[in-house]
Amino acid sequence: MAYEQILTERHDDVLLITLNRPERLNAWTPRMSAELVDAIDAADSDDAVGAIVVTGAGRGFCAGADIEATFNAQLDGDDTAARPKATRSWVDVVRTCKPIVAAVNGHAVGVGLTMFLPADRIIASTAAKFSLRFVKMGLVPELASSHFLPARVGFAAASDLMLSGRIIDAEAALAVGLADEMVEPDVLLDRAIEQAREYGENPKPQLRWIKELLTVNADEPDIELVQRRELEYLERAYASTEHKQAVQAFLAKGSKQ
Repeated sequence: MAYEQILTERHDDVLLITLNRPERLNAWTPRMSAELVDAIDAADSDDAVGAIVVTGAGRGFCAGADIEATFNAQLDGDDTAARPKATRSWVDVVRTCKPIVAAVNGHAVGVGLTMFLPADRIIASTAAKFSLRFVKMGLVPELASSHFLPARVGFAAASDLMLSGRIIDAEAALAVGLADEMVEPDVLLDRAIEQAREYGENPKPQLRWIKELLTVNADEPDIELVQRRELEYLERAYASTEHKQAVQAFLAKGSKQ
């Protein structure tokens, strides 16, 4: 796929994806969504890529859905305008791919925020702004954000942010748990790439299995089922080449001391 609304750039073993509609504060469109899925899938199948970072060009991260290209077009009769043309859900893409870090450089509003609530880490610039403004547009949140937001910030804070639609700054986002880390703008990308690389240097099958376990078990009330799932994955891990190599490396290191 030829990309029109995103940019991709390799930083050794990390793929940097940049939302690239700076004149619109990188407002979301179905085309952008399709390009993101394509780029993430390509990185996922590339053994030279260990992890992924997503950021925005210019002053914004993603200022929500493009009103003209999505909502207005939908009101004019285009029922597909506000829906990505994808064969699987966005949440499935994010939760089954290699480690993915969101580097929030500016405004992350509406879908520009909910699209990365399922990410493995959210690092915010001190210039970032966050808002779940769906209610202001007469809408409700999507992309499983009514699950992932309470999981990140708790029920009370999630309810407040969604019912008010207010904009909060990076410091407030960090305090409530919406952002995992806050850094100055000039080091945001370096820090996000560093964090992504730390994840990506670990064994790839085990990274996927851990993400899968977190996805299915984080909200699972049946503790016996949680443990059974873990044991199933643990059996795979015990039989893996990566586990055997790790044990051998540990023993070899110990014998040299």
